[in-house]
Amino acid sequence: MQDIELLTASYDFVLPDELIATHPAHPRDHAKLLIYNRETDTITHAHFYDFEKYIPKDCALIFNNTKVIKARLHGKKTSGGKIELLINRPLNAIDINVYLRGKVKVGTEVLFKNNLIAVVKELNEDGSRIVNFMQDGILLRFEEILPIIDKIGHIPLPPYIQREDNEEDADEYQSVFAKEEGAVAAPTASLHFTQEQHHRVCQNHAHAYVTLHVGSGTFKPVDAEVITEHPMHSEYYDISDKAKDILDSDIPVLSIGTTSTRTIEYYDKHGKIQKGEANLFLHPNNKPSRVNHLLTNFHLPKSTLLMLVASFVGLEKTQKLYAEAIKENYRFYSYGDAMLII
Repeated sequence: MQDIELLTASYDFVLPDELIATHPAHPRDHAKLLIYNRETDTITHAHFYDFEKYIPKDCALIFNNTKVIKARLHGKKTSGGKIELLINRPLNAIDINVYLRGKVKVGTEVLFKNNLIAVVKELNEDGSRIVNFMQDGILLRFEEILPIIDKIGHIPLPPYIQREDNEEDADEYQSVFAKEEGAVAAPTASLHFTQEQHHRVCQNHAHAYVTLHVGSGTFKPVDAEVITEHPMHSEYYDISDKAKDILDSDIPVLSIGTTSTRTIEYYDKHGKIQKGEANLFLHPNNKPSRVNHLLTNFHLPKSTLLMLVASFVGLEKTQKLYAEAIKENYRFYSYGDAMLII
């Protein structure tokens, strides 16, 4: 008989629509915060502005400083048909993995504002496409595309938010310490920090930054019946020297978000290499080895992120924590409330 913790169906739950956050809390740190203490097996309800009171003593905080790019572009084919393009990730300097809404074939040119053109190079079996971007007849490198899409693109809000992005999202769907451009989804636990709170926390605690450019695969539900059969998506990561020093020490680590956690744990479990591609899937049969405490949001049913939470506390406790959050009207997903596991 299959272990219930490894069955995808075990990670399903019903969430009332009204608990899906479609807009951020104002101010950021006024989101709710559920604190779960594993040692005492107790739940505390607070707000994110209370976060510092619950940081375990003498631990270091690791933040993901990736920056969300305006990865959603509206264009049209030379035949006139409308196309929506979502940049997923660069494969190298010129080959960009994207998702296209609209029919295309190899060789199709998609036209955007500012004379930007995407030429379809390959069609992948997973539904993604590989394109090259050009402007005025010149092939563009990924770093040359970024300032162009910053003018003509849209913030790629997650599909469950079900609205168009607006000017507010350009600031709100970005952490206050975002620096390295490349993500198409925000590291959402980070969104709760105001500038003042982040500065204060960093003054009072050891801390460092890693970079994980979050891809759209972060939202992909697990389709396999058994979670270990799920093909985990890959994302580019880079660990700063300061973060490496902390991770190579015995200092307890509080990871700010699932993306920082995936980065830290990939580093710890795969030869302590500072940069590359991470595709680590944490779940109850692949528990964290370096991260001691976790700050995270509330995640989608059957998602790898929910399974990551279960790698810290187990399936049964995860189900109880989520049931408690629903009972107490916590807001879920990217713009939602937070949970601290200590």
